[in-house]
This record gives sequence, structure tokens and C-alpha cells, in this order.
Amino acid sequence: QVQLVESGGGLVQSGGSLRLSCAASGIDFSIRTSIPAMRWYRQTPGKQRELVASITTDGTADYEDSVKGRFTISRDNAENTAYLQMNSLKSEDTAVYYCNVVLRGIWYWGQGTQVTVSS
Repeated sequence: QVQLVESGGGLVQSGGSLRLSCAASGIDFSIRTSIPAMRWYRQTPGKQRELVASITTDGTADYEDSVKGRFTISRDNAENTAYLQMNSLKSEDTAVYYCNVVLRGIWYWGQGTQVTVSS
């Protein structure tokens, strides 16, 4: 049973920073071929969930344009955890952030963590 648990959200002023964590269980990170790419999505009320950042097994990262240069995704395969360092936060970054992995065609999501940026 794959489980993803996000943490690290909260209330921060504009220009501030937060670090989100996503702890994964139920995935055998000791088998390289089973290690999935990990992604962070975010969603605001009335809008579709959007991909913010992704990182491959080998650590290649990709970002949505609006967060490039401000957010950094990373992963620690030994700890089965992915991170999203968010700097220079803006009010438009306010959303629920979700961790995601896709394994054998099945999409897994965490419960989400709220990030609120006050202006």
C-alpha cells in the first residue's frame, strides 16, 4: 500500500520561505527500477490541480514557469522523501500542495498541505 504524507505547509508573509516534505511508504526504494519520479502539484478552489515541480529517479528536476528560480525540488531516496523548498513566496502561491507518484499506471496522492501567503 503506497502512502504519501505531506508536511511543512503553513502561513507565511509574502517574500518568505517554506519547505514542504513528502514522506513515501510502500515503495521499495532499494530497487532502482521501482523508484518513481516524484511530483508536487497545487490546487486552489475552483481550479484544476496544476503541476508545480517534478524530479526523476536520477534527480533531474523540472518546474512550472511561474516558480522557476524560486522553488527547488529535491529527493532523498535513502529517506524515501521528496522536498519542495519554496522561496520568495507570493500571494498567488497560496494553494493546497499535493505530493504525487505514479507506479505501474496508478496515481497516488497525499492528503495535501495548505500553504497560505499573506501580502
